[in-house]
Amino acid sequence: MKLYEENNLVILEDVENFDARAIFTCGQAFRWYEEKDGSFTTVHLGRVLNVLNEKDRVVFKGTNLEEFKKIWLDYFDLNTNYKEIRKTLSGNEILVNAMEYGKGIRILNQNHFEMLISFIISANNMIPRIKKSIEVISMRYGKFICEDENRKYYSFPTVEELSNTTVEDLREFAKVGFRDKRIFDTVNMILNDKIDLNSFESLETDILREELLKFSGVGNKVADCIMLFSYKRGEVFPVDVWIKRVMEKLFIKQETPVKKIAKEANRIFGKYAGYAQQYLFYYGREEKIGK
Repeated sequence: MKLYEENNLVILEDVENFDARAIFTCGQAFRWYEEKDGSFTTVHLGRVLNVLNEKDRVVFKGTNLEEFKKIWLDYFDLNTNYKEIRKTLSGNEILVNAMEYGKGIRILNQNHFEMLISFIISANNMIPRIKKSIEVISMRYGKFICEDENRKYYSFPTVEELSNTTVEDLREFAKVGFRDKRIFDTVNMILNDKIDLNSFESLETDILREELLKFSGVGNKVADCIMLFSYKRGEVFPVDVWIKRVMEKLFIKQETPVKKIAKEANRIFGKYAGYAQQYLFYYGREEKIGK
């Protein structure tokens, strides 16, 4: 991997498995915008970054080399050897096709609180609606970051900032539906119980899941998503509608309860089950497998 700064841009060369479209549209993130030139703009930790795939390199606009190493290197999981992961998972012929289809996917390492609220919103919801709700919440309760020719950008609110909301505001303005009270209760639980989400990083995976399940609106699937996309638990295998269909169609060959699907995935894919999930999710959704 070669990383350098040139003309106020950060350039990434000699990196395998980096496709901005696959990364941002595979269901793991909601703060992104696709631009007319095919690039993607994302918001993370109060910063705005534009990402463009060119033929032999990736171009990042809105950062510098020092900040990139401090913030974005980890965000894009660039310290993880995806070539080795794909090699380990390549023993499964079915997964090989999915990995080739989504070979540019990387698992993002996102903010704990933002992921907690975002995936509470995601329950039984569609991605366009999830993105819109998160955008409204950021505009109403977050801080203004900057503005360009496309739009204004706002940071995702902190726990303290989001505590200024009400159940009614969440329903009326953010359009989160039945999730309004769940978000409100979760925010206030964190504040009242003085919960430090960063302290969860040191927990064993099973204990981490138990702690996340204590929050209103967090079930097993949501907890697994938060662990995979925010706590670097590459062994967890979130099961949603698409993944259930893909696993039943390609691997299990029969209707199967969600919990059994997750166990079977862990048996098949081992410690890289979460990476396999992302490849299978993208492959299954784009190819409409099992629909």
